[in-house]
Amino acid sequence: MAHDIVVVDDEADIRMLISGVLEDEGYATRQAANSAEALAAIRSRLPTLLILDIWLQGSALDGIEILKLARQEAPNLPVVMISGHGTIETAVAAIKIGAYDFIEKPFKSDRLLLVVERAIDAARLRRENEELRLRAGGEPDLVGVSHAVTQLRQQVERVAPTGSRVMIAGAPGSGKEVVARLLHRRSRRAQGPFVSVNCASLLPERLEIELFGAAAGVEGPESPRKIGTVETAHGGTLFLDEVGDMPLETQAKIVRGLQEQTFERVGGSRVEVDVRVIASTNRDLQEEIAAGRFREDLYYRLAVVPVRVPALRERREDIAALASHFMRRASEAAGLVPREFGEDAMATLQAYDWPGNVRQLRNLIDWLLIMAPGDSRELIRAEMLPAEIGSDAPAVVRWDKGGEIMSLPLRDAREVFEREYLLAQMTRFGGNISRTAGFIGMERSALHRKLKSLGVFAGERMAKLET
Repeated sequence: MAHDIVVVDDEADIRMLISGVLEDEGYATRQAANSAEALAAIRSRLPTLLILDIWLQGSALDGIEILKLARQEAPNLPVVMISGHGTIETAVAAIKIGAYDFIEKPFKSDRLLLVVERAIDAARLRRENEELRLRAGGEPDLVGVSHAVTQLRQQVERVAPTGSRVMIAGAPGSGKEVVARLLHRRSRRAQGPFVSVNCASLLPERLEIELFGAAAGVEGPESPRKIGTVETAHGGTLFLDEVGDMPLETQAKIVRGLQEQTFERVGGSRVEVDVRVIASTNRDLQEEIAAGRFREDLYYRLAVVPVRVPALRERREDIAALASHFMRRASEAAGLVPREFGEDAMATLQAYDWPGNVRQLRNLIDWLLIMAPGDSRELIRAEMLPAEIGSDAPAVVRWDKGGEIMSLPLRDAREVFEREYLLAQMTRFGGNISRTAGFIGMERSALHRKLKSLGVFAGERMAKLET
């Protein structure tokens, strides 16, 4: 997707020259000769970059005033100032207001292209850093080697470059947004924005304004124009999270927008956009359609390619890899040494049903890193896990030798169990082999041989017990 750049200059030949240089490098451009045209261009569709002349003859506002307005209405829009009459003071003032850089006329094409590339990259990095701070995430990835995850990963790789709309279904916390971000990262729009809208968390009366934006004055007599998330996502991906919670009246507007690639700001004009829409849901949308709560035409427009994310209990073999992944991330974020898991703890994690799915596992690992007793060199054992998770563990794991026995092959594990069992029974009957043998159902001579083979009691100790 070509970056959209608005070039503002009062001289037509300068506008054409800059636009020609940029278009030769694959950029898309729009031109404006004065403040009215410049603001109209920005407001009709948010560009990737604004190239703005300071001195605009015959314009109601000069470049500095336009820059101030642009910073108010679109604070993340990168702006490069140009001027043939600039001074150091003017350049410093522009950069203080928020311009990315200042170029003096006449300038070389190479200089212009370098500044443009750096300005776009800086804006992209700033946007990605904001997303990372908000989500404390990192590069999205599908962790695991299970058949379910392998199949999901293959679907993502296949559909990501196509640009098709995708409907991601899955239980809460299963990783639907991770899949959406992977689809964006692997797409041809990867350099564009990824904008997420949680339809479940927005008030119905605010959803339309958040999606489509609002003209100045709509939210109050002096309220500024608000850029909606659909416009912010121009050139990139719009993620409608939990779309099943979207009000019916807003669904109708989304249908029109998907069909025409245009939308109407609340109280304002129509805007053309180019976005890829990915939606997610934890509901059965066919049931919602039957109940009249979801539009069938919207469903078929969004679910061009349906993708299902499995619940964590369907991919238990991935729990070890996920736990290690989350432990590593949590330790890096907290500046702590990562902890390792004992076999008993891991068996307990794999036996649990995880109603909160991957999100619940991630939160548990964060808690264990901080709250699990012992120092960082000690393994996390099953008894350190919260009671609700440990209650689902197999009985052998809850045994105090569970950590040892779960790391052994069957033959060695049986030997450990027999030794501990016989020691407990011998202690119970005061070391009396006859009584012990009678209770456990073995011949006295057979028990004697078993004890010797296991090395439970030997030599003088055995003799003492038999007396």
